[in-house]
Amino acid sequence: MFLFAAVAMCAALASAQEAEPWDYSKAHGPEQWRELDPICGTGQTQSPIDIVNPKKSKLTAVTFSYQPSPLNVIDNGHTIQNNYVPGSTIAIDGRTYQLQQFHFHHVSETAIHGKHTPMEAHLVHQDREGNLLVVSVLLKEGKANPTVSTVWANIGPEKGKTNAPSGVSVYAAELLPAKHNYFTYMGSLTTPPCSENVTWVVMTHPMTVSQEQIDAFAKLYPSNERPVQPLDGRTVLESK
Repeated sequence: MFLFAAVAMCAALASAQEAEPWDYSKAHGPEQWRELDPICGTGQTQSPIDIVNPKKSKLTAVTFSYQPSPLNVIDNGHTIQNNYVPGSTIAIDGRTYQLQQFHFHHVSETAIHGKHTPMEAHLVHQDREGNLLVVSVLLKEGKANPTVSTVWANIGPEKGKTNAPSGVSVYAAELLPAKHNYFTYMGSLTTPPCSENVTWVVMTHPMTVSQEQIDAFAKLYPSNERPVQPLDGRTVLESK
């Protein structure tokens, strides 16, 4: 039942996104998204944000229980995304969330003290009640990432069509830093419909991708990041 509901929700979201054009251009970019979904312009807990002066707190640890998943990659016209099979979860504050998919942005949408990194990975999770949680991993230039290598090598030639070659798998844990310190705040999706009440877990420590991996993504998406949004009184917590 949970899987059916999750698939149905994702399908409905995809249909809604396909019904109205949006992208990162001047004509259909972030400044115009409010015309598609008013909350993109009027919401008070929008993402991404610039993390400045977070409050140190005794936060619960995040327990990652990721498993390898058959590769299922799509260039959806907004980013490169890999859809994950059920069975990989995270647990935090007594809730368990299933990993649904991960995708990428260039440059990073999240900033820390005004600074962006070349890329950012978003790992999107959902619990049984439909609540969303996004784990954000900032990606800086350095050593190549093996999961990114696998995804990049299997991007199909046609936008909007998944590529799922037999025998090829990815492991989302390879996108995570060894230390699981994090920032957290309540935010939103960073794309239309900009739905709020999304829990954000931003890993404190970045991961690396090679310059070649950055360049390969940038050829497809030179700029697919939403500008940072006002905090509007929100408090960002940082694990001790």
